[in-house]
Amino acid sequence: MFCYQCEQTKRNHTADGIFMGCADTKGSCGKDATTADLQDLLVYLIQGIAYYQYQFAPTQGIDKKAAEFILYGLFTTLTNVNFNATRFSSLIQNAKELRDQLAEKSGGVKPSDAPNTPLTLVPQSDVEGLLAQAKIARVNAQQDTVGADVIGLRTLILYGLKGVAAYAYHAFMLGYQKDEIHLEMARLLSELMSESVDLNGLLKEALAVGELNLQVMALLEQANTEQFGTQQVTPVRTTPVAGKAILMSGHDLHDLKLLLEQTQGKNINVYTHGEMLPAHAYPQLKAYPHLVGNYGSAWQNQQQEFAAFPGPIVMTSNCIIEPQASYRQRLFTSGPVGWAGIRHVADGDFSAAIQIAQAMPGFKTSEVEKTITVGFGKHTVLGVADAVINAVQQGAIKHFFLIGGCDGAVPGRNYYTELAEKTPHDTVILTLGCGKYRFNQLDFGSIGGIPRLLDVGQCNDAYAAIEIAKALAGAFHCGVNDLPLSFMVSWFEQKATAVLLSLLALNVQNIHLGPSLPAYLTPNLIAILQEKFSLKANGNAEDDLAMALSPKAA
Repeated sequence: MFCYQCEQTKRNHTADGIFMGCADTKGSCGKDATTADLQDLLVYLIQGIAYYQYQFAPTQGIDKKAAEFILYGLFTTLTNVNFNATRFSSLIQNAKELRDQLAEKSGGVKPSDAPNTPLTLVPQSDVEGLLAQAKIARVNAQQDTVGADVIGLRTLILYGLKGVAAYAYHAFMLGYQKDEIHLEMARLLSELMSESVDLNGLLKEALAVGELNLQVMALLEQANTEQFGTQQVTPVRTTPVAGKAILMSGHDLHDLKLLLEQTQGKNINVYTHGEMLPAHAYPQLKAYPHLVGNYGSAWQNQQQEFAAFPGPIVMTSNCIIEPQASYRQRLFTSGPVGWAGIRHVADGDFSAAIQIAQAMPGFKTSEVEKTITVGFGKHTVLGVADAVINAVQQGAIKHFFLIGGCDGAVPGRNYYTELAEKTPHDTVILTLGCGKYRFNQLDFGSIGGIPRLLDVGQCNDAYAAIEIAKALAGAFHCGVNDLPLSFMVSWFEQKATAVLLSLLALNVQNIHLGPSLPAYLTPNLIAILQEKFSLKANGNAEDDLAMALSPKAA
C-alpha cells in the first residue's frame, strides 16, 4: 500500500530519501493494505466513469446513476470511512459495469484500444488479481518519471475532489443536486487522466476544485436550511438524561432525521456525537423532544466514549476507528461507512438498533445539566451584523479568529486550545468542525451581548464562515484580506483539503494550517503556496497569535 491522504500519515523515508508515507501492512488510521489498494483501484475506475460521463453529458445529459456512484464511491475512500475490503471488491466490479455502459452510450474508447487504463481496465474476479492490478492505480505510481511535485499537485486535486464528493453526497441524500456540479466533477476527475506535468496548470485545476467545493457547500447549506430550517441559537445538553438511549455520530443530518422519526414515541432518547452536535440548532430536528443532547466529544475519543455509552451507536459518515469488543455488537454503520463484521443499516432502516436500545438499560439517572451553545450559522450572525459592525467601529471588537476544522489524536493539537485561551478579551472566535471540542466548553464571555465564541457548525459550514467574512468585508468596503480576521485552521482529512482549496480559490491570504502541513505537499509546492497565498505552518501558539494581531498582519 501507499497512502498519505490524512494528517496522521507516517512521515518516514527510505535510506535514499524517498517519502514512504503509510506503506506498511496497515496505515495510521487502521486501514489494512488490502483495503487501501482496493480503494486505489476503485478511484482509478471512477476516473474512467467520469471521463465517459464528461463525454456523454453534452449530447445526452448527466447520467444520474453514474453521478451518484462517483460521489458515493469517492466518499467511501475518505480517511476513516470504510474499512471493509469485501465491499470494495464489489464496488470495483460495479464501477467496471457502469463505466462500460457509459462507454457504449458515448461511443468512447473500446477496451482493445488502450488496455489497463481507467477507461479500459478489466478488473480481476478475485482479490489477489485485483491487488496485482492496483499497483498502477496508486497516487505515486508515476513519481519516478514525473517527479514528486507533479504527483503532489495531482494528489492535491484528487484528495480535494474526495472531500467535494463527500459534501455533495450529503446534499444528494437530501434530494439536492446540480448538473453543473456533476459535470465539473467529471471534468476534473477525467483531467487527472491527462497526465499533465505542468505545475501552473495543475495548480489552476486545484483551485478549480476549490471553486467547485464552494458551489457544493452552498448547495449543502441550502439543503440543510430548506429541509431542517434556519439555524437558531440553542443550548445543547451535554450530560445524560435517565432513560434508554441511541447515539448517532458523523455528519449526516438525513440519517438523524430518519432515526428521530423511527424512535418517536418509543421512549428512547437520541444523542448526537462528534460533528453531529450542530444538528441541535435546526428547528425541524430539535422539535423532536427525544433529541435530548450531545454525548462525548470528537471522533478520536470514540473508543472510550462508545464503550461507556449504554445503548447502540450509529456511524453515519467519517470518522470510524477500530471498534472495540465492548461495543462491537451494538455498533452500526450507514451510508458509505463500513467495517468488516459490523452490521450495516440498509435503506435508512434503524429497526435493529432500536431493538437493541429497547433491550438495554440506558442511563440509570440524569446528571446535573450542563450545556454548550450552538447555532451561530450564517443567518444568525448576519442577523446581528449591525451590532457586530458597530462593536468593531467602536473598538469593542478588535479582531476575529476562525479557529476550527478537524480534530485528531496526534500531538500538537493542544495548540488550538492554547491559541483560543490566549485570544484577547476584545476578540471574537468563530469555530466549526470537531476541532471546537478542544475548547468549546470554556467560558470566553461576551462583548456587548455578542458571545466571544460562536459555533458556526460542521466542517462544511466553512461556507457560512466565508459568507460572514464576505459580508463584513462588504460592510467595511474592503477585501476579506483587509479585515481584522485570521484563519487558524486544523486539518485532518480530505474534506479539510477541499475547504482549504476553497479558501485559496478566494485568494484568502495568511492561513495558518496545522498541526502539520499535508505530506503530499513537497517543499517546492509549499514554497509556491507560501509565495502565492502566504500559507503558514503552525508555529508556537503565542508567537502565531502575536503575528496575527500585529499591525502588519491586520
